[in-house]
Amino acid sequence: MLQPSDWVYTDTLKEHFMNPKNILQGDNTDEFDGVGMEGNLSCGDQMMVVIKVDKDAEIITDCQWKTYGCASAIASTSILSEMVKGMTLDKAFDISPKDVTKELGGLPENKIHCSVLGDKALRAAINNYFERNGMDDRVRKEKTKVVCQCMNVTDAEIEEAILEGARTFYELQEHTKLGTVCGQCKEEAEELIEKYKHLHFGE
Repeated sequence: MLQPSDWVYTDTLKEHFMNPKNILQGDNTDEFDGVGMEGNLSCGDQMMVVIKVDKDAEIITDCQWKTYGCASAIASTSILSEMVKGMTLDKAFDISPKDVTKELGGLPENKIHCSVLGDKALRAAINNYFERNGMDDRVRKEKTKVVCQCMNVTDAEIEEAILEGARTFYELQEHTKLGTVCGQCKEEAEELIEKYKHLHFGE
């Protein structure tokens, strides 16, 4: 039987999972200034992040979200929604999964990938705000290629996973969830693994 001492999650993560902050109630997003969606519901994980913005100061005044995901995904986005309140749009855009994981006090290695959807959806919401307000020159979209269509994983994310220690297709899946649905991207992903291993580590 599972004992309280068996939990591998930090107290902060458990708090944000059991009592998540800033959950979007209902489906109406009209009152928000930016809306971002990431993930694929058929794959089991989808994330929506919505923001309100003080347009004069370009500061996020409210951030709400809704997800179909695991405990780590819920806790990660909950704490992210708290972190970005009061931040400028540019600063919030640069928040990384590592920043979120640090704020949570850490995540089990096999759950780190769960922290990536929230920040992706946040960036999409910020870009959406810029697009809605005629600031297309402020939109920041990476010049990347989507390798895994199901989980929207790009070549840049594969490279980052290699830099963080992934060396096999399985380890890449642990980092990104790539190839966990249809698997059609496996061959291309394995070629990129070899490319980035050679490029960065001479392997």
